[in-house]
Amino acid sequence: MTKILIIDDEPLQREILSTILSEENYNVFTASCLEEAEEILEKFSPEIILTDLKLGNQNGIEIINYLPEHPLKPLVIVITAFGSISSAVDAIKKGAFDYLPKPLDKEILLITIKKAEEKINLIKENLRLKEELYKKFKIEGIVGKSKKILQILEIIKKVTPTNATVLLYGESGTGKELIAKAIHYNSQRKDYPFTAINCAAIPETLLESELFGYEPGAFTGANSRKIGLIEATNKGTLFLDEIAEIPLSIQSKLLRVIQEKEIRRIGGKETIKVDVRIIAATNKNLEEEVIKGRFREDLFYRLNVVSVKLPPLRERKEDIPELVNFFIEKYSKEFNKKILGIDEKALQALINYHWPGNIRQLETVIERAIIISENEKITLKDIQDELRLSSPKNVFEIEIPDEGINYEELEKELLKKALIKSNYVIAKAARLLGMSYKTFWYRLEKFGLSETSLKGKNFPNEKI
Repeated sequence: MTKILIIDDEPLQREILSTILSEENYNVFTASCLEEAEEILEKFSPEIILTDLKLGNQNGIEIINYLPEHPLKPLVIVITAFGSISSAVDAIKKGAFDYLPKPLDKEILLITIKKAEEKINLIKENLRLKEELYKKFKIEGIVGKSKKILQILEIIKKVTPTNATVLLYGESGTGKELIAKAIHYNSQRKDYPFTAINCAAIPETLLESELFGYEPGAFTGANSRKIGLIEATNKGTLFLDEIAEIPLSIQSKLLRVIQEKEIRRIGGKETIKVDVRIIAATNKNLEEEVIKGRFREDLFYRLNVVSVKLPPLRERKEDIPELVNFFIEKYSKEFNKKILGIDEKALQALINYHWPGNIRQLETVIERAIIISENEKITLKDIQDELRLSSPKNVFEIEIPDEGINYEELEKELLKKALIKSNYVIAKAARLLGMSYKTFWYRLEKFGLSETSLKGKNFPNEKI
């Protein structure tokens, strides 16, 4: 039941308003002055305040000064005489929700109260969702207790309260965005936007306008102003995934965002101040990219204030049982299935697997297993198609030279060979490498293996 406080120095007006609202099942409190209202605020925490603008020698809008600085502070509706509309508008500028002119119309009064209720419920729902986000991305809630993960968590705990830029290294699927969200939702910026953008997924011609926005007439088709992601994320956190793919021309502008905390929209003349924390991620060695002239050295040092290397799943296999249980619980609830766990053979198969798609691939495997499983526990049968455990002919040996190998180049070459062998049918290529269709697609995107990059091959049935 919504609690409403009526503040009016006229007893008859208080009684009329109280009767109307009580009949609508509102919990009503009344006060004749600001001092009485303050006591009711402390004791009963009303959600809506209905106050006359004139309270004898007092101004009703001053009640706003008594309200706590909290997202759920009461909404104030001001009642004013017809000749004082300008004062009511001024009250809204000071923080009032709305105003009602005298003489009061009952229907308009109730409609305005309903609008205030809707806003309160929306605020409550937003706070609930934010609380769920805080719990979901709570640093201590990151799954895994391996030595490498615990070391990473210690670094994250230290960097989270600061505004320092963070550079995350790791293969695709290792949880870079999860770490970025954990940093954001545990920081002082948690009430402001978290914006993630995959720099490799947006064409160079569009990336600049996406990040910085533009003014009308900046280029053909720019008919109205567009606010860029950096500006829209003001006071929040911008996560730039695949940062190494940003062109040099845009890198210089990004450097200005970090150093000067300002942007200029495309076609704009004025600079705009922004306060954005940057978290970047890459699966490339940025120092090597700097040496090759593909990444600005000054930007690298600005991003590399704190660097964190996320290990691939094959290097933290001791975390697999805990991750499996986490995903089983998650998808059992989502699909409303009673799956109590996983049997030993299936779990051992997951531990022994090489996981080219890392945690993301493991999650996909468990999600599918939950869907198809007919037992209370996941069995080997539920996962073997995804892992291709029944196809030993796909297993091969590679001699590792003393100088080592470039794992990502090897993987890229395997993807190409699988495509050629399958006549460029992605589903077949995925099966050849023991991957799911979804995981294979993701790996293609990671390495930029598009139809164009593969010399314009025509792909039968499917396109990359």
